[in-house]
Amino acid sequence: MILGGVSCTDYLDREPESIINDQEVFKNFTNFQGFTEEMYMLLPDIAKHTWVASFNWGDDEHLYTSSGRYVLYDFDRGNFRGYINEGECFLDRSGSLNDRIFGSGRMGRSIWSGSWYGIRKCNLGIQAIEDGLMVNATQEERDMVLGQLYFFRGFFHFQLMQYWGPMPYIDVVLNPSEKLELPRPTYAECAQKAGDDFRKAADLLPINWDNTEPGRRTMGNNELRVNKIWALGFLGKNYLYAGSPLMAHGPNGPKTYDAEFCKKAAAAFAEAIDLVEKGQTQYSLVNFTNYSDLFYTYRQNWRIPGSTEAIMRGPSYEGNSRWRQTVSYFPGGGGDLGALADPERLFPAANYVNFFGMQNGLPLDDPASGFSRTQPWKDRDPRFYYNFVYDGVQVVKGSLKPDEEPLWRYANLYTGGSYRIGGDPAKGQGTSPCETGYCMKKYIMVECNGFDKVSDPYGDNFIIMLSWLRLADVYLMYAEAAAQGYASPTGHDSRISLTAVDAINKIRARAGVDPVNAKFTGSLESFMGELRRERAVELAYEGQRFNDLRRWLLFIERPYTIKTRQEFDRIGTFDPENPQENQVSAFREEVLWERNYDSKHYWLPIKDDDVYLYEGFQQNPGW
Repeated sequence: MILGGVSCTDYLDREPESIINDQEVFKNFTNFQGFTEEMYMLLPDIAKHTWVASFNWGDDEHLYTSSGRYVLYDFDRGNFRGYINEGECFLDRSGSLNDRIFGSGRMGRSIWSGSWYGIRKCNLGIQAIEDGLMVNATQEERDMVLGQLYFFRGFFHFQLMQYWGPMPYIDVVLNPSEKLELPRPTYAECAQKAGDDFRKAADLLPINWDNTEPGRRTMGNNELRVNKIWALGFLGKNYLYAGSPLMAHGPNGPKTYDAEFCKKAAAAFAEAIDLVEKGQTQYSLVNFTNYSDLFYTYRQNWRIPGSTEAIMRGPSYEGNSRWRQTVSYFPGGGGDLGALADPERLFPAANYVNFFGMQNGLPLDDPASGFSRTQPWKDRDPRFYYNFVYDGVQVVKGSLKPDEEPLWRYANLYTGGSYRIGGDPAKGQGTSPCETGYCMKKYIMVECNGFDKVSDPYGDNFIIMLSWLRLADVYLMYAEAAAQGYASPTGHDSRISLTAVDAINKIRARAGVDPVNAKFTGSLESFMGELRRERAVELAYEGQRFNDLRRWLLFIERPYTIKTRQEFDRIGTFDPENPQENQVSAFREEVLWERNYDSKHYWLPIKDDDVYLYEGFQQNPGW
């Protein structure tokens, strides 16, 4: 109270000239854009939000840890309040309100606190324009500011909805002196209001800021600003989520979609795709030879990942991804980095690796796929080789000591191999045991290990980053929306001829994978199995799986509650040049962990302090 009194006194004692009034903040484009730009700084850097690169909370990733302080550890054990208690999560954080909204560096900001702050800021800005405070501006300038405000109001509400369920949709400036009476609406009601905001944003915003008069003032620095394609992408995603089983029917409802919401989603995605395929945007699918540009950059003059495929990205709050992010995935031990990383390491769950089928487009369990349990790495989907370090892959490129050579040069991931049992930290080996049989490669080069030391902990300009939305996801969401909206794998929006199955095949073709087999296009049910598998493969480890399983009402059901490991013995001649040809025996899969979930786990719990803010704001069921 004393500190507050002093602070208030200091503020009241200021000279009147030092206080910026509303007229000054909103009077022209430059000032108003400065007010609006703060919205971008509310976006958490999901790939680097904590000490370990933990943002995959579905059935996709296994955490080896000697401590229980990470959200994945809690979520695996059904403790969804862990995101509150641990305080190291982009969902929300511990500490002061300012830390939870802005924080500092990569480990600041959160969706829960930042979204509510951003929503109020959007409403203040929209109200200012409605009140005519933006007096010194062209219509184009007003439209571009207003479009950003509408986008972020929809976006922040959508972020809250996808994790915590429907929330009061705040579209006016609330008076803090008035009693709150804001009951939680249905998901459909909330999604419709978000959709209205996204639609307004899409109609007001340009495709490319560089091609506008206001944008030319910041030419070449506009790619992280909201545009029409951002708005159309999230308009579609918002409607697709609203049409998905969880949102349409609740945790205990049927696994059916709301077709009308899906048609709206397909229409929004089709509008964006049409613009992209006519060459009217700055976006395109990245060639597979440059696939890594989507996920990391290394010594590229601080350029953030994403290339032409990333539609929405946020700021990268620290240029370097630091040793904790890269060594979360290090496949090899050795040296300082291996020892430092020893307590926590993330590994792909073998059950999830199984979604990566064959190059012929068939899933592993299809009798015609050609998958062999004696050569399990042969002829796989090319994205398998991009995403994973598997048994026999060369990891260390530089020199090794004679006693280290047989242990660490190649990934010895067979049962009893050095990568499976880990190294001896006392000897500087310091690697965590890979309990699943696979190591992650998607976000790092193979040379990222404790011997080669690519991605030095204090330099090297190595940047890992997730896109909030990328073009491949737009195609896959369109496929889902069109199939469910029009009850057929050949369903499509009238704006474009691209069908649901065509959209999937476009993504497969980029990776060199054969199209969806005709046996999966005869019914909607069989097609959906391939569509879900395609999402699992193309969007692997991008923070999508947790929300996908929940919205599909599959999250609490086997086999999606189990994480497995693969055990096998090496046989025959080991070929280090062609590890995909290596032979194994006794290939088997074993359950490593099983989650014990019930229907309450479909929505995250709300912090008690927030539930008690006012009567009528209910906690999510079961919490």
